[in-house]
Amino acid sequence: MKFALYFGNRGFMPAELIAGARDDMIKAVQDAGHEVLVMDKNATRYGAVETRDEGRLYHDWLKSHEGEYDGVILCMPIFIDENGAITALQDAGVPILMQAYPDEIGKMDFQHRRDAYCGKFSVTDVFYQYKIPFTVMKPHVVHPLSPAFRQNLDDFAAICRVVKGMKRFNLGCIGARTTAFKTVRFDEVTLQRYGINVESFDLSELVFKVNAKTNDDPIVLKKVKALEAYTDFSKVPETNKLTLAKISVVIDEYIEEYHLDAITLRCWNEMETILRVCPCVLISELNDRGIVCSCEIDLCSAITMRAMNLASGKPTACLDWNNNYGDDENKVILFHCGPVAQSLMAGKGTVTEHKMFAKGDPGSGWGSNEGRIAAFDTTISNCFTENGILKVYASEAKFTGEPIEEAFFGCGGVCEIPNLQDKLLKLAKGGFKHHTTVGVGHMKYVLEEAFQTYLGYEIVDIDN
Repeated sequence: MKFALYFGNRGFMPAELIAGARDDMIKAVQDAGHEVLVMDKNATRYGAVETRDEGRLYHDWLKSHEGEYDGVILCMPIFIDENGAITALQDAGVPILMQAYPDEIGKMDFQHRRDAYCGKFSVTDVFYQYKIPFTVMKPHVVHPLSPAFRQNLDDFAAICRVVKGMKRFNLGCIGARTTAFKTVRFDEVTLQRYGINVESFDLSELVFKVNAKTNDDPIVLKKVKALEAYTDFSKVPETNKLTLAKISVVIDEYIEEYHLDAITLRCWNEMETILRVCPCVLISELNDRGIVCSCEIDLCSAITMRAMNLASGKPTACLDWNNNYGDDENKVILFHCGPVAQSLMAGKGTVTEHKMFAKGDPGSGWGSNEGRIAAFDTTISNCFTENGILKVYASEAKFTGEPIEEAFFGCGGVCEIPNLQDKLLKLAKGGFKHHTTVGVGHMKYVLEEAFQTYLGYEIVDIDN
């Protein structure tokens, strides 16, 4: 990410502390692997902003770099002037992190005392009055070169990735909602107001495009090799394998032609009855490739999957709230037929015939990538639209890696969720679906800060 740096000043405070702060912050950001955008230090005294005029100077400088930066770090080395700050940043248009320096015991004389602890409230109060969104983190004051600020910076970078990636993106909907699945309904116009553009494609068009591909097409054969390298295809008949490859190629064509950032797919039952395959493994591979894809036309799940993918930089998955795990009320088996990214699984998956389809129509369900979900800390999240509002929850949990009997088909994992029964009550009463989405790592704060502060989603708190 690239961060624009802002340094504040106030005339009667020891301004020489600004120069050290500039060096500290540049080093902190670059050491964390990010880029900096910083106004020339000769533009004002120490390159910091105190007055409204200096704020206007910074504002115009920042405007000249619009589109180059992903967030702003507002650094308060001392008790800074809030009027210059609001003038400078009221049109920043990106997340703003408020950072204030701590005072040091033994350096509380006038030449060294910062008073940024108090001054931070002056700035946040004025930004609140102007309704300019901003981010504050714990601890209240923190040195840029401390481990605590490094964690702040990592979280802020994740917030910026989510906001940048979610503010405006294209979501492809391949196929209509399955008639029986009213649980995955959504309001396309509401999503557009949040910057989520939905492009819909009839599944019959995909079938037509797939049938138009030849078995000796070099792109299809290349895709076969890619799929065989991805997971264990040894049980899949050659004809079904070729069909899966053709579907994958067609989906890639949709993504490229319509600039899709995420997709959701009608995965049954036409693909099984007409094309004689189950596309689970294709969804798995797309997510491992960094292209978010949900199944069962659960478009809202694709939204939270994309957010978690942006926050963590790792694959996500859409899963059913499927089974209790014995008598433990805080554990649940989260499962889906086989669309989980291979990198989230405990071992290499095996592509099998989907048992639900094989039961009534043998030979129609090849494509379920079976296995078990690995042990890792996770975040669960999902959303829905109601009365023009996008409502979303996020909570933290962990996959335990505990065994699930071999006869359990598909791809599942035991997930331990604190106070699970209370959360299930809130989800049921709150109108949420039978799916949840999962990502790698704990990121509840990052998601809620991005969703609520910058994107305008309504947060549903299931933790309290």
